[in-house]
Formats: sequence, C-alpha cells, structure tokens
Amino acid sequence: MRTDNIKILEYIVDTEPVFKAIGEKLDDWIKKNYMEQRIAIRALSSEEHRDLSREELVEIIKNDGTDRYNTNRKGDRYENVKGKHIDLFAFPVDPVNEDSEMFEHMLRSFYHWPLKERGYPVRIDIVIIYDLSQLEEVEHRYKGRDDIKRDGFVFKNPKSKSEAILGILLVD
Repeated sequence: MRTDNIKILEYIVDTEPVFKAIGEKLDDWIKKNYMEQRIAIRALSSEEHRDLSREELVEIIKNDGTDRYNTNRKGDRYENVKGKHIDLFAFPVDPVNEDSEMFEHMLRSFYHWPLKERGYPVRIDIVIIYDLSQLEEVEHRYKGRDDIKRDGFVFKNPKSKSEAILGILLVD
C-alpha cells in the first residue's frame, strides 16, 4: 500500500473553495496512479477524529483497513432503514478513465453538509483508495428518503481489511 502527499495550498475552508479546480487536481492524481483500475474512494477529515493526530489515524487505517476504529463512536449516516451492516462509505469508480470526475462533488459535500448540520465546514485531508474487487456493495436507504444509495460497502474478507487498501493520499 502506498502513501502519498499532495499539497493544495488553495484548499482552505474559511471561505467556500473553488471545488472544480481543487477536484481536478485530486482527480488528476487518481488518474495518474490508478488509471483503468476499479477503485472505491473514501475521503475523510482527521479533524473529525479529535482524539487522534492525523498520523495516528493513518496508522490505524493501515492496520485495520478502515477509520472505524471505535465501535462506540457514532458515524454519520451509518444508520439505514433496514439496519444493514456497512463497513464504510466510498465513491466507486469502475474503472478510472480520462473522463472520471471524482472529487468536485465530494469536496462540495464535505463543505456544505457539515456547514448546514453543524455550523462549520470540513476539509478533506485523508483519501483512502480501495480495491473495488475486495468490497461488496450494500444498497441502503435512509429514513425519510425513497432513493436507493449505493455508496455503502462491506469488506469481502473481513479478516484482512487492510489488504483492500491500494493507497492513502494525504491532502496538505
């Protein structure tokens, strides 16, 4: 599993970022490293794990295969109508190609949804790239909504979750 850094100095959340431009930089990195591969992208903010440094969180991810290290910690949107088990949420790309647009919408969601729900935006600073063939999609639906979501996944081999990780990108 590879770990890389990308510096995007203009990616700050004090004001609304230019999602398209920042998203294209992240898309380009994915295309450079995972072209024609079937992947799932999980983005997160280490700020949401205040009890850990980013480095500690990355080590947990590398060892456990996921950032869900504390079963007592409530994750956002893990609850669903049928109570289906979901190990992680990710954006599937099958396969990565020149036309793949992956990050603009993710960046926008991380900015606007927390701002609306909690009063502050969130900045993505960790991106986990999973091998899509090692994950199984879990279709689910949220209470009060009729649309079927396809962004939930479980590990096909729960005893070796970390083997599903192709790489981790740290966004500075």
